[in-house]
Amino acid sequence: MRSASVPSAAIAGVLLLAGCTGSAGGGGEDDATAVSPVTATPSATSTLVADTDPAASAVSTSRALFTSSPVAVVAGVDDEAAQLAGASAAVGLGVPLLLSTGDAGDPAVGELDRLGATDVLVVGDAGLDAGDREVVTVPPTGEGVEDATGLQLGDAETVDADGAVAAVAALQDEGTALLQADGSGDEGPEASGGELPAVERAAPLSDVVVLASGSSESLAGVATARAAGAQVELTGGQTDPRASADVVDALAAARPAAVVALGADFAGVPGLDWKTATAASGTQLPGGGQLLFPEHFFVALYGYPDGGALGVLGEQPLAESITRAEQTAAPYAALVPDKTVVPMFEVIATVASASAGPDGNYSTEADVESLRPYVEAAGAAGLYVVLDLQPGRTDFLTQAQLYQSLLELPYVGLALDPEWRLRPDQVHLTQIGQVGIDEVNQVVTWLADLTRANALPQKLLVLHQFQLRMITERERLDTSRDELAIMVHVDGQGGQGAKQDTWNTLHEGAPAPLYWGWKNFYDEDLPMLTPEETVAQVLPTPELVTYQ
Repeated sequence: MRSASVPSAAIAGVLLLAGCTGSAGGGGEDDATAVSPVTATPSATSTLVADTDPAASAVSTSRALFTSSPVAVVAGVDDEAAQLAGASAAVGLGVPLLLSTGDAGDPAVGELDRLGATDVLVVGDAGLDAGDREVVTVPPTGEGVEDATGLQLGDAETVDADGAVAAVAALQDEGTALLQADGSGDEGPEASGGELPAVERAAPLSDVVVLASGSSESLAGVATARAAGAQVELTGGQTDPRASADVVDALAAARPAAVVALGADFAGVPGLDWKTATAASGTQLPGGGQLLFPEHFFVALYGYPDGGALGVLGEQPLAESITRAEQTAAPYAALVPDKTVVPMFEVIATVASASAGPDGNYSTEADVESLRPYVEAAGAAGLYVVLDLQPGRTDFLTQAQLYQSLLELPYVGLALDPEWRLRPDQVHLTQIGQVGIDEVNQVVTWLADLTRANALPQKLLVLHQFQLRMITERERLDTSRDELAIMVHVDGQGGQGAKQDTWNTLHEGAPAPLYWGWKNFYDEDLPMLTPEETVAQVLPTPELVTYQ
C-alpha cells in the first residue's frame, strides 16, 4: 500500500452520456495488430488500497490488477472533467486509468514504465511527461473520446454530484457510457495525435471483488477495477464488510479468489482479512447483515423453557412463546424507526440451584440436546437467542463451553449473570454473587475465537449487572474483539427512580465500546414502563429491552 498526504479534489456533479454501442479498440487500426493488456488476480486473498492521494490510489489499483498494458489512459489529478471522461475511456478499452501530477515525481510516469505502455490517451491537460511514448490528447468530451478510441457513446444524462464514484462503478465494458463533469462543455485541449491502436481486452477478473468505500480519491481506481473486469461493490462508506447485507450477499455469491479494499476509509481498519472472509460466508443475522449494532434493536422474553417460575418465556408452549416475543417487540418498530427491531429469547441454560447437586456447583445445567429444538425453532422464526448462565460455584467459561455446539449457530449469543456466581463458601439467595474481570475476559477471548474460527456473524455477549460490585475491575473489560458486541444489561427491579439511578451509575466510567440493555419486570416494577415510556425515559436509548 502507498500513502500520501495530498487530499483529493471533491468530485463535481456529473452528466452521464449513456446508451452507446461498444467497440473496445482504437480508431482505424486492424484487429490483427491489436495490443492486449494482461490482468492478474492478486496473489493475496485480501489487498488493501487505502491511499489518501488520488494519484497514488490510481497507481496502487493498477499495480494490484494489471501486469502490463500497452495502452493506458491518463487524466490530471485535479481535473474532475478529465477523470470522469477518462474513466469511461479506460473501462471501454479495458486499460488502467492513471492520474498525473505533472511534476518531477509524477507517479503516473513510473506506472506507465511498469505497465510497458507504448501509447497513452491523455484526457484534458494532464501535464504528463510521456517521454517517447505515442500520445493521443483529447478534450473531456464524447466526440474527443470517440474519435481517439473508436468507442461510440450515447446521449447525456445528469448524474448527482455525490454519485460520481457510483457512476464509475456502474460502467460496463460493453455499451460504455461517457461521464462528463457538469458544465465542462468543450473545455480542454485540442485533439491531437490521431488514434490509439486497437485494444483486445484481457480476460475479465471475474474472481476478484473490489470493495469500494466510495471516497472520492478512489475514482480512478474504481475505473481501473471495472476495466480489469473485477466486480465492484460499494460499501456506502462502511469499512467493515460485515456491516452491509448487500455486500455480504455479493461476496457470498461471487466467492472471490481475491478481494481488494479500495478507499482511504479502509486505512487502519483492524482484521479486514477475517472480516472479509466472514462476510463471504453469506450467513446473516436475524434482521440482516453480520453486525449487531447500530442496525438492530432487540426485544427479549426471559426465562426457562419449562414453566413460568423463572420468567415469562416458559409461561406458554414454544410456538406461542415465539408469537408472544414477536408481539412484544412489535410496538418498538414505530418507536425506533431507524433500526431493525428483532425479537429475542433469553434462555436460562444453567439455573442457580438451592442444593449443591451431584457436581457440587449449585447450578443445574440444561442438556444441550434438550435445548436445541427450542433454540433452532426460534432461529428459524427469525428470532435471536441468548443463552444465560447462572454458574453457582463453577466458572463461566466452563459452563459456556458446554454449549459450544449451540453457540456455533449464527443467531445464538451468550449472557453471564454474576448475581449467581458464588465463591466456594457462598450459597444462593444468601449472598449476591460477583465475578472478577479476568474470568469475564476469558469468556470474551474464547467466544471471540470461536466466532472467528467459524466465520460467524458478530455475537452478543451480555453481562448482567445491577450493582457495581458484581463485576470487579470492569474498567479492564476487553472490548477489543470485533467478533463480539458486549452489552451491560441493567436488570434491577422495583421503583423507576431507583432503577434510573442504577442505570446512570452503571454508565459512569464504563469502558468503550459497550452496548446497553434494560429489563422491564411485569410484577416487580413499580410501575412497569410501557414501550413508549421505555424509549422516552431510558436514556441513552438501550439496544435491548428484556421482559421478565
